[in-house]
Amino acid sequence: MASPSQSLSRVLLVLTVLPLSLATLSFLLQWRGVLDDLSSANNQFPAIGNNPLSTTHLYSSSSSSSSDCLEILCQSSLPSFPYSRARNFDFDANLHPRICITTSTSAGLEQILPWIFYHKSIGVATFFLFVEGKAASSSVSAVLEGIPGVKVIYRTRELEEKQAKSRIWNETWLSSFFYKPCNYKLFVKQSLNMEMAIVMARDAGMEWIIHIDTDELIHPAGAREYSLRQLLLDVPGNVDMAIFPNYESSVERDDIKEPFSEVSMFKKNYDHLAKDTYFGLYKEATRGNPNYFMTYGNGKSAARIQDHLRPNGAHRWHNYMKPPNEIKLEEAAVLHYTYSKFSDLTSRRDRCVCKPTKEDVKRCFILDFDRAAYIIASTGTEEEMLRWYREHVVWTDKELNIKLLRKGILTRIYAPMAIVRGFRESGIFSSAIASAHTLSKENFLSSIEQNPQTSNSSEIPSARASGSESLLSKSKENSSYRSQAASRKVLEIGDATQKAIPPLSPPGMSDIRMTT
Repeated sequence: MASPSQSLSRVLLVLTVLPLSLATLSFLLQWRGVLDDLSSANNQFPAIGNNPLSTTHLYSSSSSSSSDCLEILCQSSLPSFPYSRARNFDFDANLHPRICITTSTSAGLEQILPWIFYHKSIGVATFFLFVEGKAASSSVSAVLEGIPGVKVIYRTRELEEKQAKSRIWNETWLSSFFYKPCNYKLFVKQSLNMEMAIVMARDAGMEWIIHIDTDELIHPAGAREYSLRQLLLDVPGNVDMAIFPNYESSVERDDIKEPFSEVSMFKKNYDHLAKDTYFGLYKEATRGNPNYFMTYGNGKSAARIQDHLRPNGAHRWHNYMKPPNEIKLEEAAVLHYTYSKFSDLTSRRDRCVCKPTKEDVKRCFILDFDRAAYIIASTGTEEEMLRWYREHVVWTDKELNIKLLRKGILTRIYAPMAIVRGFRESGIFSSAIASAHTLSKENFLSSIEQNPQTSNSSEIPSARASGSESLLSKSKENSSYRSQAASRKVLEIGDATQKAIPPLSPPGMSDIRMTT
């Protein structure tokens, strides 16, 4: 019979060995899970931690610190993005609300693909792309038409004839933008395309529609998860329009190639700042430019699909029967990557035919900075343009950057960067391009003609009127358009005569008395 001391020794041994055994077993199981995670990493989207909604402020001027932080974000495998787990983003039709985005673009795949897949990852179901220029080329359009949920509409003569008979073309609220070149012409195109997109969205069963450009990303901060769908789901049912204040990219280098993957610093909108902070730091934040933002400052908006909806310019929506009940989102924003590449100076210049004089640019551009940028791009040498770009666009003063970050004028936002980098590294963009190239363009068009119901295009690409004169850009002296303009009518219902809301600059120092 064992002595009491021996029994006690055995009990102590069991109590010691048992936890060690359980710990060893737990370690082996965890290690197996890690191996499984690593083996499937290429099929998962890299998330950015437990709280991807927060806007991260980094006050260090070291570029390596931000790079290290980004690497950590990209390596995390926590499922923070609810719509990124399926690579084809084939959303359940029962998920609500169903959201669509419409845009007018002439960009290439290097901008459009990250833009589409980013917005798919935050819950956008359908895209209505009105394309021309490079975006309408066969090499680009074949890729776009192969992406589920993307509808491509080409700017053909037939489309322009249809829009010339549209309701808003024959009303007065948009007419002050008619028959003008460059930005004014684009503004009219966007509005006409938005009018068509409303009909297409209703037919597709969409519940919300948003108009943004392909150099803009929606940042759904303030939602319980990094989800635009969740954000709009939380909007009260009596709200017709949700306004996203815009933040403007603040590039720190002059050699940016992929803005969505390389830019993390943004200037916050007036609506998301205290008045004292905004006006107190206005001069330092403007840095000698005409306004606080280089381009517009009145945000973009999402509209609930309903009867009598119409665009009110590229930035807002309206209703023929009632003033829309709108709210301004307190945390969410549209991130505007404007002039984020040095080449944007010349690419914007090349899209416009205008004399590079202070008087003539007023006829072509709505905002002051665009006018100044066009003049330097049209008259300066490469060296002069680069010097101007560094002085007016690039944030090279690290001490100023840190000060404005601490004061809240500037902010760091890493979520879009992490998402786009994750997609690029996982091969999603290259896969989309490769899958489009499996069919020759001839076979692709043949398949559309044989079965038009399967096409993601609302116009046969071969029917493009490339090189044909734009109906909507004919001069005002054209007799048919003079008679059409003379017969424009003001509708009697609602307040349809409200003027279109153009891109507007943020408040300036001259507005300080009005806001006090």
